[in-house]
Amino acid sequence: MQQDTEKRHVVNKTYDEIRVGESSSLTRTLMPEDVRLFAVLTGDMTPAAGRPGYAETGMFREVMAHGMWSGSLIATVLGTQFPGPGTILVDESLHFSRPVTIGDTVTITVTAKQKFDHNRHVVLDCVCTNQDRLQVVRGTVEVRAPSEKISLVENVHVTSVSIDDKHARFQQMLALVRGLEPIPTAVAHPCDKESLKGPVMAFQEGIIEPILVGPEAKIRSLAEEFAIDLHGIRVVNARHSHDSAAIAVSLVRTGDAEALMKGSLHTDELMSEVVSRANGLRTARRISHVFLMSVPTYHRPLLITDAAINIAPTLEDKVDIIQNAIDLAHIIGIPEPKVAILSAVETVNPKIQSTLDAAALCKMADRGQIRGGILDGPLAFDNAVSIVAAKTKGIKSAVAGHAEILVVPDLESGNMVAKQLEYLANALTAGIVLGTRAPIVLTSRADSAETRTASCAVAALVAHANRSKGSA
Repeated sequence: MQQDTEKRHVVNKTYDEIRVGESSSLTRTLMPEDVRLFAVLTGDMTPAAGRPGYAETGMFREVMAHGMWSGSLIATVLGTQFPGPGTILVDESLHFSRPVTIGDTVTITVTAKQKFDHNRHVVLDCVCTNQDRLQVVRGTVEVRAPSEKISLVENVHVTSVSIDDKHARFQQMLALVRGLEPIPTAVAHPCDKESLKGPVMAFQEGIIEPILVGPEAKIRSLAEEFAIDLHGIRVVNARHSHDSAAIAVSLVRTGDAEALMKGSLHTDELMSEVVSRANGLRTARRISHVFLMSVPTYHRPLLITDAAINIAPTLEDKVDIIQNAIDLAHIIGIPEPKVAILSAVETVNPKIQSTLDAAALCKMADRGQIRGGILDGPLAFDNAVSIVAAKTKGIKSAVAGHAEILVVPDLESGNMVAKQLEYLANALTAGIVLGTRAPIVLTSRADSAETRTASCAVAALVAHANRSKGSA
């Protein structure tokens, strides 16, 4: 919570000063923080329908934004502007004709309609319109107008409230796999504290059945040093990190494991075994990585791809990268994900290859070459995640401001976006590799045990989806 102080000139209108036809207006934009704050105040944290892991307060959001938020803004105008301080609300009759959703900008106008001298009451017309000048609220209020003049300059404490419970978001992500059978998972070289603690936490949560592959003496020594309980967990001895990677991949190939997890070894060591044409886990589809992120300042889950595998993907590569991400979105409960193809600008520029790729990918989606999502691009990052920015720039799009998948131009830009959200926006992050025979939990060596556990939850969902496809 942050608090700033600003000086504000407050002047009210007494009953005698008010003239019929006189009006005052206030404009505000509904932000995700407003939704969360109302949810906390009312105790309604209803998850969005079909997305058990992501409490967007779906049903509540529509009710709150349509009623409570708009109504509170009307009260703000009455109490601070017109008539202003000293006003007492007597009665109200409001009709809510359209929903207000995150990113909508609402203008509230109150107009004096009728005065009653015997009790100093005033009836005011109230009209709320959105950024498209469409009416969202209409009605009347009756107030007792102030009898004394107030005109002063006061220090107003403006409080910025940020609601963020990372642990709650972590639990929401784990809730995606509650009740599902644990997935056998080969963990390659878990030879530091976090890479060992992560799969053990996932085991204790009932998400995976880890098979720890690495120097057994080192693994058990680490467990003893950091009080990590390995009871009931299988350990497969390996000589070194290269050997750990080879054995872990072979366990997946033989069906002893249905998922693969990176430990404390380098990504290149593990992926060289994964992509081996002789003994690897390749499929016909391009291998790609997806960061699944729960960002406290964004109103829906974000999938960022590809920020870890494909350095400079071609147009052909991006087709598979997008399809992999769309398939994952379906698995986590997003039936038709909105896909933003990112660039530095939102118009096609022949000098910027990513804009040309974006245009081609959107047309390919139109022709059925990419299925299951709604694509738009090129979109700059601000337009992809901010409906206000998109509307300011005149962008009319089903994706802009509501993107669930961000397709980055290259690995460098994607990695920077993901790490900035994680370290500067306190995003909860899970990382997974797709396009292989089995899901791969591919996390950074700096990632916490919680991040690794969350990634295991996503991998388990993918593994269960693979089981369903195999039995179909």
